Amino acid sequence: MAIQAIGRSAAHRQGGRPSRAAAPSWAARQWALWSRMLAPLQPLNSPRGRATAWDASWPLQRELTSASRARHLVTAQLGDWALDELVDTAELLVSELVTNALRHTQGPLRLNLRVRHSRLLCEVEDTEPAGPVRNVVDPDAEGGRGTELLDLLADAWGSIRTATGKTTWFELQAEDHIGL
Repeated sequence: MAIQAIGRSAAHRQGGRPSRAAAPSWAARQWALWSRMLAPLQPLNSPRGRATAWDASWPLQRELTSASRARHLVTAQLGDWALDELVDTAELLVSELVTNALRHTQGPLRLNLRVRHSRLLCEVEDTEPAGPVRNVVDPDAEGGRGTELLDLLADAWGSIRTATGKTTWFELQAEDHIGL
């Protein structure tokens, strides 16, 4: 199975190299890739297993209100985790990812949130293997700026192919918060 990754990290946008403290080791990256690929396949509309105090996951219906529901879920969960400083940015970016998934894919969706080492990881899973496409957007256009928003607001973001479609994700750095 091919893995497609697209996106930018904060270090790439600033022209620098990521620091060793911020970047996971090669072994950690390999473990994350293999554990995701070897995990048992579950439909996206089923509950996600192995939730912890720092993981949350919700299936989303293919309805016009799903983006609004995703925003409310993110706001409530980040409030529970005392990550209020990330709410506005996370809410906007999750809304963008869910809206794009609703517009450009078929089938169920799932929203996942995870906190690890003071970083918030937000994922939207769908059943379409094709990743986001960067377009040159006319200044008067009403849409098409999702990847620009991710570039500007997220510390890192990307899209990876999975056995059931793809996962589009972004990371935000939490201030003074220690997760598992």
